[in-house]
Amino acid sequence: MKENKKVVLAYSGGLDTSIILKWLLEQGYEVIAYIADVGQAGDFKKAKAKALKVGASKVYIEDLKKELVTDYIFPIFKANALYEGRYLLGTAAARPIIAKRQIEIAAKEKAGFVSHGATGKGNDQVRFELAYYALNPKIKVLAPWKMESFLQQFKGRTDLINYAQAKGIEISSTIKKPYSEDDNLLHISHEAGILEDPAHEPTEDIFSKTVSPEKAPDKPTRLRIQFKDGIPVKVTDLDKGRSEAEPLRLFNFLNELGAKNGIGRIDMVENRFVGIKSRGIYETPGGTILFAAHKDIEGIAMDREVMRLRDMLSPKFAELVYNGFWFSPEMDFLMSAINKSQEAIDGSVTLKLYKGNVMVTGRESSSSLYNKDLSSMDIEGGFNQKDSEGFIKIHATRLMAHSAIMKKHGGKK
Repeated sequence: MKENKKVVLAYSGGLDTSIILKWLLEQGYEVIAYIADVGQAGDFKKAKAKALKVGASKVYIEDLKKELVTDYIFPIFKANALYEGRYLLGTAAARPIIAKRQIEIAAKEKAGFVSHGATGKGNDQVRFELAYYALNPKIKVLAPWKMESFLQQFKGRTDLINYAQAKGIEISSTIKKPYSEDDNLLHISHEAGILEDPAHEPTEDIFSKTVSPEKAPDKPTRLRIQFKDGIPVKVTDLDKGRSEAEPLRLFNFLNELGAKNGIGRIDMVENRFVGIKSRGIYETPGGTILFAAHKDIEGIAMDREVMRLRDMLSPKFAELVYNGFWFSPEMDFLMSAINKSQEAIDGSVTLKLYKGNVMVTGRESSSSLYNKDLSSMDIEGGFNQKDSEGFIKIHATRLMAHSAIMKKHGGKK
């Protein structure tokens, strides 16, 4: 039986994946190029024409933006997921949907292989390949940056450029920014190159999604975000009256409001799954606003003990997303728990955006657990304050016992 030599390549139109496309052709493969539109800037028609010129037998351009918002971004924010307490998972959020559609195309085209251009040092190789194998255990993966024959031929960027010129592959005539970027609806990341020095202060020309907080408007932007079961269902600019409710338009609107107010810049050193530390600069305007609003509405509508348990799960949820385990049994388990915790997270949060800051100014909920009379300093409200005496004594019992032991042993156990 003749071996299936058809491969679906995740293709961006850039130097690396264009070289990989040509190289795979030279290895005897039929290459189908697949371009995933997850909200990144770029000319997809031009990228398609380039792929066909290089030799792709077919090119898919897939619009994944709405599904990215509803099935990946919103669930991440329902979980209040932050990787290492800071990173809003912008790149990681888009990888599972890209891989999922790639596997679907491979099945449609009866391709035995999938391929990507991620390096052997980063997180994306793990995210793509774990998703591939989870969705189709029989798929074969061609990862050139981990293949000896490819590495022997291409030692670095100079070899890629020389190969492109020799094969007549069009490359950008402009000087590439001295760092690497990944762009999608949720964020844009900037890393590598000049940013590999963690002490190097990023210059303003690095940022592309957000205005500098210093140059943001001197007047704050006021908005309201409405939630149903932990999902944002409406955003309203309270100053201009504009509202958006359709998920993709809603999230784009949050990005627009955040960008013009300098919201969502983070500069951090993080731990990659492969064990390498890396410095990343991220711009996540809409996500930063949504995170603040969602966390706040939970404060009024979520039971205390449910919140404590969910807060234990959030870091693990973020870790699974970051490490590429979106399609895993443990993620299914966590997602079920997160969804259960969000069943009564309804209401609205009002916020003020000002020069890089997101400030919550109020909230209300039909499922509110807040009782003004119980918490009031001026109204008794059915709470017998004398009951607190016994409450305190019960919790003080072990503290008094510990103090007695310490005194008995001269302050030492």
